[in-house]
Amino acid sequence: MTKPQRHPNVVNLSEIDARVQFKGSRFGFAAKRLGIPSQGKDLNCSWFEVEPGRSAFPHHYHCANEEAIFILEGYGELRIGADRLDVGPGDYIAFPVGPDHAHSLRNIGEHSLRYLCMSTGKPTDVVGYPDSKKVGIFGSDSYQGLQKSTWIKLVIDDQESVDYFEGEKID
Repeated sequence: MTKPQRHPNVVNLSEIDARVQFKGSRFGFAAKRLGIPSQGKDLNCSWFEVEPGRSAFPHHYHCANEEAIFILEGYGELRIGADRLDVGPGDYIAFPVGPDHAHSLRNIGEHSLRYLCMSTGKPTDVVGYPDSKKVGIFGSDSYQGLQKSTWIKLVIDDQESVDYFEGEKID
């Protein structure tokens, strides 16, 4: 008997290869993107696993994409805006856009921290990194394109802006 084919909008975590990334002793994660394989367009979701003592990403905020986290297992210290608080299984956290909602999540438990991270799928975003005073600029024609090949991917030190017409022939 042939197993019936699953609907293309349904994926199982066990069917997706993890993307693993580590940087030094502070950052690292294993992640599985769920939105794109299930043909999501404007809403994205990824499963994350973070080892004790690590954060997946530096403290940051988005200018276009809203994010949210739902904690599945483990415990973390959440920084959101000027606040620090402990979070654990069953906690849902929303991260609206803007610097007041800059956020990071560090595993403070003895075991892996596992969570779902959801986000709007706008393919163009500017990301601020308040701790390191950087700005990230990302752009593509689609969120799926952003994950594969971006038109613009630039992370620079935050610096004084130049005049809009700087370097242009104006006469």
